[in-house]
Amino acid sequence: MTGEELAEWIDSGNMQRTITNQYGMHPDNKEMDEHIARYPDYESHADDTEGHWYFPICSSGRVPNNDLKVFSPIADDFFANNGPVWVPADGTPPDPVVDGTTLARAAWDAVTIPTATIAYNPTYGDMQATIVGWDTWVWATGDTPKEVTVTATAGPVTATITGTASMLTLQPKDGTAKCTGFGVPWSEDNDSRGTDCKIVFNRSSAHFKDSVTPVDVKVSYAIEFTASDGATGTMDTHTTSTTTTIPVAEIQTLNTRPTKQP
Repeated sequence: MTGEELAEWIDSGNMQRTITNQYGMHPDNKEMDEHIARYPDYESHADDTEGHWYFPICSSGRVPNNDLKVFSPIADDFFANNGPVWVPADGTPPDPVVDGTTLARAAWDAVTIPTATIAYNPTYGDMQATIVGWDTWVWATGDTPKEVTVTATAGPVTATITGTASMLTLQPKDGTAKCTGFGVPWSEDNDSRGTDCKIVFNRSSAHFKDSVTPVDVKVSYAIEFTASDGATGTMDTHTTSTTTTIPVAEIQTLNTRPTKQP
């Protein structure tokens, strides 16, 4: 509102009627004085049609499930620390102030982490199959982030959020996985050094659709944040999950009993 519009809104009684109609409140004289006091010295701008009053507004429209238990404490804190501000015609409107914790959570909610992709070895034949009973090396490919960093700025506040993962979690059908990291790509040089992520399949894929064995792949990220207003903290662990497939073959052998016949 301009200085003139605000003065008319208050002095005409429309301010009191707005509070009553919008919020279902019936403020008495003392409560009205408290509302008016949020616009210090408004009378001195009563004839000003160029400058403007800027006042805080909070909307619950983006709150998940419109949960007022989440929204109300944030809004109450915002209103308590941010009152109306008079800005003359040649002045700069105030930046919206968002505390570091709220900014960090909003920024992280906007992030989409890609699900993990993996490669494996051995890969035999046209099906690129691994073998029952062998150590199948599994490793995350370049599309799988081990760390995700996001920086968001709103007005004078900047928040940096970091999600860090330490390993793949593999759950194969018909097999056992042991993973303490993101795996090591197989090579002749790496073979002697070993790997921190492998699967041993105990059955071929013949009984699965398309003759491939499903493997659930998950990555869990621990979330921490810091902000320029001094806020720090953690958030709930974020986990990505997907299901991939690996063809598993078995080596057929024939045991025969030797005889004395030539």
